[in-house]
Amino acid sequence: MPTLSTADELHLEKFMPFRLNRLADAVSMNLSEIYRDRFGLLIPEWRVLVTVGKSRVCTAQQIVFSTRMHKTRVSRAISSLEARKLVIRESNDDDGREMAIALTRAGQRMVAALVPLALQRESHLLSCLSHAEQQAFLHAVTKLEGALELTTDG
Repeated sequence: MPTLSTADELHLEKFMPFRLNRLADAVSMNLSEIYRDRFGLLIPEWRVLVTVGKSRVCTAQQIVFSTRMHKTRVSRAISSLEARKLVIRESNDDDGREMAIALTRAGQRMVAALVPLALQRESHLLSCLSHAEQQAFLHAVTKLEGALELTTDG
């Protein structure tokens, strides 16, 4: 069996996909302290709430596309949020199989309370970077998303 040359060795701690995944997981866990501890939300529920809140009304399919979560996780999150009376599902007049998801007043209040806290946490996290570094980082992330044809628009 051939052995890898030094140039072909994979050093996981230097491997960009691994580092991005680890960073994304750590950032997500850091942010979850806000919505888990203060609002009793799980990560999928948080993502559904803010996705619906951004667009006012959307479908589960749009949430799946925007968040890149599996449809089963999205469905469970919607059901949980519906049980807590934070979202409602309404039949689509054009397609009875498709359900529109919207925030209830309680859901709107929760999102209104959560968003400033999330933005504050983001600002605090990015404060370790200079303004120029923040701009360069966001530009690089945007370029990587483009290279992967990743978009968050539904």
